[in-house]
Amino acid sequence: MDIGIGLPNAVRGVERRGFVDWARRAEEVGFSSLGTIDRLAYPSFESLIALSAAAAVTERIRLATDILIAPLRANTALFAKQTATLDQLSGGRLELGLSPGGREDDYDVSGLEFGARGRAFDRQLEDLQRLWRGERGVGPAPARDGRPRLLIGGAIDRAFRRAARYADGWTAGGAGPDQFRAAREKVREAWRAEGRDGEPRTMALFYFSLGGRAREAAQEKLGDYYAYLGDYAQNIVDSAATDADTVRRYVAGFEDAGADEVICFPASADPEQVELLAEAVR
Repeated sequence: MDIGIGLPNAVRGVERRGFVDWARRAEEVGFSSLGTIDRLAYPSFESLIALSAAAAVTERIRLATDILIAPLRANTALFAKQTATLDQLSGGRLELGLSPGGREDDYDVSGLEFGARGRAFDRQLEDLQRLWRGERGVGPAPARDGRPRLLIGGAIDRAFRRAARYADGWTAGGAGPDQFRAAREKVREAWRAEGRDGEPRTMALFYFSLGGRAREAAQEKLGDYYAYLGDYAQNIVDSAATDADTVRRYVAGFEDAGADEVICFPASADPEQVELLAEAVR
C-alpha cells in the first residue's frame, strides 16, 4: 500500500513559505502523493492552485484531490481545461478525487442549488469525459489515457456506481478501516456490475498531528475546520492520530482492509510534521 501525505491547504494560518517547503520535503522523504481537501466557505487554499504550486517545486510525487467538490466548478469546460493543464504541466501526476460534497454553505456562497448537486455532478462527469477527449475543442489534452486518473468519493451506493461507470476507482473520505472494508466490497460489486475488468483503485485518509502540542493542534485546527458539524466535530478531533503508534495502527488497518493508498492529512502547518510522519511510518 502506498502512503501519501496531505498538504496543509486547509489548515488555518498556513503560508506560502511553509507550504512550498512542505511539498519539497514530502517528495524528498518518499511519500507517494500530496493531497488536498476542498472547501469554499473557509480561508483555505484552493485545491487546484495549491497543487499547481506543489507541482512547480516537485518532480515525481503524485498530486491528489481527496476530494474536490466538482459541482462548485460549475463551468465544466473551464474545469476540464484547468485539470488537463495541471495534468500536462505536472507530467501526468494529477489524481482527481471528485465528489458533490456535503456542506450547504459552500453552495450558498456560490449561488448554486445544494439540493441539485448530485444531478449536476452526474451531468458533469458525462461532460468531462467528452471534454478531456477533445470533442469540443477544449485543450490541452491530459497527459495520460485521455483524462487524469479519476476517483469518486462518497459513501452511498450512488457514489459506488459513479466510480464504476466513470472512474478508475473510489476514495473513502473519513471512514475508518472497518467501514472502508465494507464499502470497498460494495465498490467492487458495482465494478463487476458495470462489466469493468480488473479491480478498482481505492484510497483512504486519516488525520494526524505529531510532536509537541499534537493534541492541542488537532483540537484547534480540526475543531475549527469542522465546527459546522456541531458536537460531531469533536469525534473527528478525537480520531486524529497524535502519536506514532496510532499512525502505524491506522496505516496497518487500511492496508489490511485492502486500500491501495492512504493519505495522512495534517492538523498542523509546521513542515516538521513531514519528517515526523515519515519516521512514524518508516
